[in-house]
Amino acid sequence: DAQSAEAFSAALRGPVAEQLLAQSGVRKLRVSVADADVAPAARLRQGNSRPMLDALVSLWVDSSVYRAPLEAILTDACPRFHGYLVTESEPLVNTAHPARDGERVYGMNQVVCLQKPPRLSTEDWLRVWHGSHTQLALETQSTFCYRQNVVARALTYAAPACDAIIEENFPPEAMTSQHVFYDAVGDDARLQRNQKAMMESCARFIDFDRIDVLPTSEYVLRG
Repeated sequence: DAQSAEAFSAALRGPVAEQLLAQSGVRKLRVSVADADVAPAARLRQGNSRPMLDALVSLWVDSSVYRAPLEAILTDACPRFHGYLVTESEPLVNTAHPARDGERVYGMNQVVCLQKPPRLSTEDWLRVWHGSHTQLALETQSTFCYRQNVVARALTYAAPACDAIIEENFPPEAMTSQHVFYDAVGDDARLQRNQKAMMESCARFIDFDRIDVLPTSEYVLRG
C-alpha cells in the first residue's frame, strides 16, 4: 500500500523480471500492470474481489512442479499474490502491434478474472464461451489480440476462486471512447448493436458479480 503504482510497475518490469528470467525453465514472461499509461481507462475497472488485483505476471515454464524459486521472488516483490496453472488459447494473435522484448505493447490490455456460473457445467460454459462467444467478441470489439486462459487448478494456498483469465488488447483510444471500444467509430447505431450483442452474449456464461476487470499496460519481457 505504501508503494506507488509506478514504482510497483517499474519493479515488476525491472529487477523482478530479471530475477524470474534468470531461473532455469522460464521460457517466456509477460507483465500486465495498472499504471499511469492506462489511467484514462479507470472507468472500465470493475472489482468484486477484495483486495482487487493490481497486476498479472504470466510465466511459461517447463513444469509448475519446480515453481518454488519463482514464488520466492514474487513473495519478496509484493505482499500478496496467487498462482494458477492455465491452458492458454489465442483466437486473435497480435500481429498488428507486436512488441519486442522489454517494450510496452501498444494500447491497453484488459485483464478479466472470472468464475464459472454455478448454473453451468464446465462443458456448457466452455461451449458457450469458446464455441459461440469468441467469434462474436472479435466481431463487435476493436481488439487486436485476444487470449483465453482456462484455469486448470490453483497453485497457491487459499487462492481466490478463478476459472478463467481473459486478456484483450485494445487501441489506446478505447480507454476513453465507447465507439472505439466497440469498433463503431462514427456510427451510433453500430455502437448500440455491438454493445447490446456483447452484453447479451457475456450474460450467457458470466455472472457480473463474480468478475474483476483491470485495464493494464502490457509489457513483453521475453516473447
